[in-house]
Amino acid sequence: MDAPKKGLLPVNEALEKIFQEITPIEESESVGVMAAFNRTLGEEIVSPINVPAYDNSAMDGYAMQGADLPESGTVTLNVIGSSFAGTPFDGTMQAGQSVRIMTGAKIPDGADTVIMQEKATREDDQVTFSSEDNHNAGENVRMAGEDMKTGETVLHPGKKLGAAELGMVASLGYGTIKVKKRIKVAFFSTGDELCSAGEPLGDSQIYDSNRYTVFSMLSDLGVELIDLGIIRDKRELIEQAFKDAAAQADVVITSGGVSVGEADFVKETLDKLGEVNFWRIAMKPGKPLAFGKLDDAWFFGLPGNPVSAMVTFLQFVRPALNHLAGKERATPFRIPLHCSNKLKKRPGRLEFQRGILEKGENGETVVRGAGAQGSHILRSMSIADCFIVLPEDNGGVEAGDWVEVEPFL
Repeated sequence: MDAPKKGLLPVNEALEKIFQEITPIEESESVGVMAAFNRTLGEEIVSPINVPAYDNSAMDGYAMQGADLPESGTVTLNVIGSSFAGTPFDGTMQAGQSVRIMTGAKIPDGADTVIMQEKATREDDQVTFSSEDNHNAGENVRMAGEDMKTGETVLHPGKKLGAAELGMVASLGYGTIKVKKRIKVAFFSTGDELCSAGEPLGDSQIYDSNRYTVFSMLSDLGVELIDLGIIRDKRELIEQAFKDAAAQADVVITSGGVSVGEADFVKETLDKLGEVNFWRIAMKPGKPLAFGKLDDAWFFGLPGNPVSAMVTFLQFVRPALNHLAGKERATPFRIPLHCSNKLKKRPGRLEFQRGILEKGENGETVVRGAGAQGSHILRSMSIADCFIVLPEDNGGVEAGDWVEVEPFL
């Protein structure tokens, strides 16, 4: 067995404990629509208008009455004017008539159908259509309110505002909207052996990678970042760093110092300043995890190994921060795929192996392992585009076996 199950907390139970403790923030602020990108919506968005505001054309072509379409042979109609986007046809169209129309232009009164220009033959002020093109009444017309109707609630609080959502809000005429307060996250690394990127390495030092991966993953979440750098292994420095972080942030994140038996001041300081649980999670990589509070700030202590830190962040910290920010809770997106190579695993822990999606011999999507799976090997995390999620009782995978895959989103 990779590790005895006794004393290890299942991943889903640990996540539920975190969700039960954290209450989403309620504070909102009004911002301009462009400033709302990647923020969390704090109000219902109700459409004050129809979108589209009027029936309009989906094609460049000719507006006409569907009743004029020929059942057989051809029909020739008189072209009596034009309708452009922003400059509609002024008048009412009658049977036997047609109006030249452009994409997005208002459908003339009396018309209900648009025939695309590639299916029309124009000669002077007449246009001819053929039954061989299988036209239908009502085709190529976008109806008023087809996208959003007046009075309809189109977005709910908790929605992450991406490009499509901002476009929707703008199309409704909103100049400002309410968004949830941006949460503040302080993060730092501890250790005398660590050196920041760009500085010369001293004897027995290593470059700190975790602070940079945590920074990158936090940046994707749209939070306000407070980088406190590297804190050396001195009791008073570590204690002051935790106090400073908790005083200015909603969440504090560190990496390292949370494994059983580690000789440093992190646990000692956390026990003194806050209420922190040290868990051993039934997962690989990333067994050690700390979670709790420092004064009014939530605290997450990630493992020190770089891949372990990334996996625990993605499986625990990211959903917790989204929950705190008031975002809608999302279930991890996982799909079954065939694995194209053999994977080693011992029963005992839920395992997140790094994988690569690719096309199989028959053209179907398959997954393969991304090479060495050690928790210190960051390169395989770089080339991977998914996790291969192997259950606790899984004892290994043979080529061709079905596995569950969690793509990086």
